[in-house]
Amino acid sequence: MNALPTNNNLADTLLKIASWASGIFIVLFFGYLLFDITVNGFSRIDFSFFYESPVNAGRQGGIAPMLISTLLILILCLCISLPIGIASAIYLAEYTNEKQWFSRFIRRCLNIISGVPSIVMGLFGYAFFVIALKLGFSLLSGALTLAAMVLPLLIRSIEDSLRAIPQSYRLNAHALGLSQWRMIFQILLPMASQGILLAVILSIGRAMAETAALLYTSGYVMRTPDSIMDSGRSLSVHIFDLSMNVPGGEPSAYASALTLIVLLLIINTITAYISRIIKNRSIK
Repeated sequence: MNALPTNNNLADTLLKIASWASGIFIVLFFGYLLFDITVNGFSRIDFSFFYESPVNAGRQGGIAPMLISTLLILILCLCISLPIGIASAIYLAEYTNEKQWFSRFIRRCLNIISGVPSIVMGLFGYAFFVIALKLGFSLLSGALTLAAMVLPLLIRSIEDSLRAIPQSYRLNAHALGLSQWRMIFQILLPMASQGILLAVILSIGRAMAETAALLYTSGYVMRTPDSIMDSGRSLSVHIFDLSMNVPGGEPSAYASALTLIVLLLIINTITAYISRIIKNRSIK
């Protein structure tokens, strides 16, 4: 009679230990990574580092063109992928049944696309956007390729957030005479806002850190782009080039990596703050 509680207590204890160990490992790993990048890159950073152009293949100078290219690619990627992702998630969550063959086919396609290596997506972007659509090596080609990469993540995350909302909210909305679209935009999307913003954060992280796909689409030049049809080098590509192809470029590579991490932290913090505001308003 006492064996079952004892076994349950042992299993709970082991699960807690494993959970704490996993959490501590993640914190220590990120801490070591941030410490190493900060120690090796902070001395290279000054105010001019953010507004000057690179000099001597990036060994000296700043990263202003790469910052502009990265932010433009990110904004374009979100402007393209977010409306498509939200619309697709609404369709899958509200207008289809999980047992329908078409919805199963769409989800299977999303799973396959999410598992495609980034280098393969880069080759697809080069063949389709750069050559077939004749967009050339441009920020738009890079943004379209990144949008194709982050769409599966956006769609599945937003769909899961919508499906997690209790069915009673939908029934109450219909009982009050709300149309399907008013229910979606006035009730479901605000309630799923945290899941949507989490999907955006994950998409931003993947888009900003992507290198292989942008090598074949947005280009490699170290200059400020004049438009979205111009070529530009992202921060991740700049870090790759400095660390792999430029002898003596490691200090600038570390400084660029530190800048990229700080940008991600700032964007995540702002997004979390916006999510908290939306949640408080939806509660009121």
